Amino acid sequence: MRPAHLTLAVLVAAVWGVNFTVIEIGLDHFPPLLFSALRFLAAALPAVFFVGRPKVAWKWIVAVGLVLGVAKFGLLFVGMDAGMPAGLSSLVLQIQAVFTAAVAALALGERPSRVRLLGMLVALSGIAVAAVDEGASGPLGAFALVVAAAACWGASNVLTRRAAPADSLNFMVWVSTVPVLPLLALSLLVEGPDRDLAALRALDWQGAGTVVYVAWITTVFGFGVWGFLLRHHPASTVAPFSLLVPVFGMSSAALFLGEEVSPLRWCAAALLVGGVALTSLPSRRTPPTPATGPAASGAAPRPAADQRVCSVNLAAVSASTSRPSRAHRPSLNSSTSIGPE
Repeated sequence: MRPAHLTLAVLVAAVWGVNFTVIEIGLDHFPPLLFSALRFLAAALPAVFFVGRPKVAWKWIVAVGLVLGVAKFGLLFVGMDAGMPAGLSSLVLQIQAVFTAAVAALALGERPSRVRLLGMLVALSGIAVAAVDEGASGPLGAFALVVAAAACWGASNVLTRRAAPADSLNFMVWVSTVPVLPLLALSLLVEGPDRDLAALRALDWQGAGTVVYVAWITTVFGFGVWGFLLRHHPASTVAPFSLLVPVFGMSSAALFLGEEVSPLRWCAAALLVGGVALTSLPSRRTPPTPATGPAASGAAPRPAADQRVCSVNLAAVSASTSRPSRAHRPSLNSSTSIGPE
């Protein structure tokens, strides 16, 4: 990988690592469902007018938009608003790799290898350790919401694999158009129009900045660059860079939010990241047998049904101590910095 591409890969990992800290700050300005709706609205507009027409069937765009946009991000933002800290949220979301493998086995008939099964068990043990740590100091309900968000992410990964978009940026921008109205409707129903209007009227530069970051920087820039790298390098070369996200996620949570890392949480992070790494290893392929019959006479061989590329899923991994619910936490003041200028 050329130095410029190497720099881009590390930069995307940093962008995704800081993203959870930015979400945490944004939740001090917006109700969670409204914040999620604004994120997708800003990601879709005006980008949808510049990326061209959708390159996959609408059924896949709608399906991924509902599962990833409405379910996954709705649950994540609500869970974080209920008291799940930013660092721990990014750590727990990594269990999506296990859910992805499980859903793929059920829906696509993909049989996980022994190494991948071992990785799933290791990752699940990390979640169990994190749950014990969170249960001792924080709300387990918020923890469960983020685990459910990870399950939705795993399902959306399988849907995305079935869609097989050739252009990841085009796909993500069009997917971003789907969750806006459902999330706004849920926000009005659950959070109430008075709370939503109060948040919009009190909008300041910090609140607007969080929307811009999670929409344009994380989604448009992040997925655009990641897709560019995947077009120029094998997935096995690009995907491991997502394992750098824990460094940036943990650092940003500690630096900007003051989150500490307990020894038990370090243990959970090591188990979960190690398990995800094992789960994401590509399966070994058996060498092809000598061709006979029509293949030997010059006919084109048929591709193997299991020739799939497995890569590390995009996630932000870090660890932190839990905090009380947002209603009992002081809001960050407008001078709080969310990253380098």
